[in-house]
Amino acid sequence: MRLVDYLDKGASLGGDAPCLVCDGRTWTYDEVRDLAGRVASALAGRGVRPGDKVAILSSNDPVAFTCVFGISRAGAVWCPINPRNEAAENRELLDLFECTTLIFQASYAGLVDQVRGDLPDVTTLVCLDADLDWALGWDDFLAVGGDQVVDHPADDDLAMIVGTGGTTGRPKGVMLTGTNLETMTALTLIGYPWPERPDRPTYLALAPLTHAAGVLCFPVLASGGAIVVMRTPDVGGFLAAIAEHRVTHTFLPPTLIYMVLDHPDLATTDLSSLQCFWYGAAPMSSRRLEEALTRIGPVMAQLFGQTEAPMMISTMAPRDHFRADGSVALERLSSAGRPAPLVTVSIMAGDGTLLPDGERGEIVVRSSLVMRGYYKNPEATAEAAAHGWHHTGDIGYLDAEGFLHVVDRAKDMVITGGFNVYSTEVEQALMAHPAVADCAVIGLPDEKWGERVTAVLQLRPGQQVSPEEVRAFAKERIGSVKAPKQVEVWADLPRSKVGKVLKTAIKEQLA
Repeated sequence: MRLVDYLDKGASLGGDAPCLVCDGRTWTYDEVRDLAGRVASALAGRGVRPGDKVAILSSNDPVAFTCVFGISRAGAVWCPINPRNEAAENRELLDLFECTTLIFQASYAGLVDQVRGDLPDVTTLVCLDADLDWALGWDDFLAVGGDQVVDHPADDDLAMIVGTGGTTGRPKGVMLTGTNLETMTALTLIGYPWPERPDRPTYLALAPLTHAAGVLCFPVLASGGAIVVMRTPDVGGFLAAIAEHRVTHTFLPPTLIYMVLDHPDLATTDLSSLQCFWYGAAPMSSRRLEEALTRIGPVMAQLFGQTEAPMMISTMAPRDHFRADGSVALERLSSAGRPAPLVTVSIMAGDGTLLPDGERGEIVVRSSLVMRGYYKNPEATAEAAAHGWHHTGDIGYLDAEGFLHVVDRAKDMVITGGFNVYSTEVEQALMAHPAVADCAVIGLPDEKWGERVTAVLQLRPGQQVSPEEVRAFAKERIGSVKAPKQVEVWADLPRSKVGKVLKTAIKEQLA
């Protein structure tokens, strides 16, 4: 399926039904399809051909998101560009992807102006919401298409190219096909609760549509559901929107879920419409997940994946958080769920040997979920596919019940005194302390131990804790080898553009 086919499917279930909702305005399926068609015609009128790369640089915005379907209908490839990136990083991505067209919001005009002179392949610049001397305005852009109708098949099934972070070198472009996203969509629809027909889902998108929140829209559209778009992160507004729009599905990373749990409006907000509250993108504290199951409701639903195998390597539906007797399955809360039905997951040793249940090694995957490869990077593509499996770079194990446990990123494991210490295990123990809001565990060079386990804590408002108390608390739960030998308390942890804690930045600062 092309990306636009999800929109068309939803429209076939009722063109006058709500499709996109934002700032008090509702666009029906017919209106979104009409605008997407005009975007496709305008792109063709500006010389975009099937297989060309078209980038969108925008915060959450219904018109910008509609452009995704126009790009697809034109047979082009969608390249989402993270608006939180620095100008140099976005220039590098646009150059790497060989984009010919960039559609952007006026709030990022300064960023685009900085880099446009270094992008000879970008022949068309389109500003969504302002008139600029050096870019096409929105109305002028749409007028280029005239009355022509454009509806091209996808070029070689390539649907989108997504940039990976450039923390270990030049960013890579992950090539995702229509088949990859169709597999992800199928797994989403079969793995989680959805309204009984003819009722339709309502999905609340607060997280960036350039990332997980965006691709989770596709199963919603295929079901004829509505997508409520929040332009900026606002936890109070998020809670109010759930009640106002009777939201059935939403997604947040753990950091924002912690903010929801700490928000004073949570106790009085009507959350009865929620059926599925996805969490993922980073490990979540078991203690706070247990709290969410009580205070938000039995609707929490985990997903585990990565850009190269989007979202659904393993899944944990709301019911999987509970035992048969209805009690919370505490032993499962630190897991990433079970491998999804259309995904084969194994644990691999460094020499390519597959390991039995219970043994720790790299998580490897086989599935039509897995990317085609890295754009114009055959060396990295071959490395990721060594031994005939896709290598995730995550360390984990499968337990006797078939649940996948992700214990660390391979690069984040700490070797201290000859023992392997997995940072996420230590972080889970520290997050159980009532004063700790968030934390990061790293290894720092140590003459005696090789590396010493080091914890950096972000405390909850008004809380105080001593390093000695933290170390004693951790020793009781995970023993002296894994307990941090150094404890730091910072006001805020450094985070990436998508909210993940930047351990490399922490290491640099402490070094």
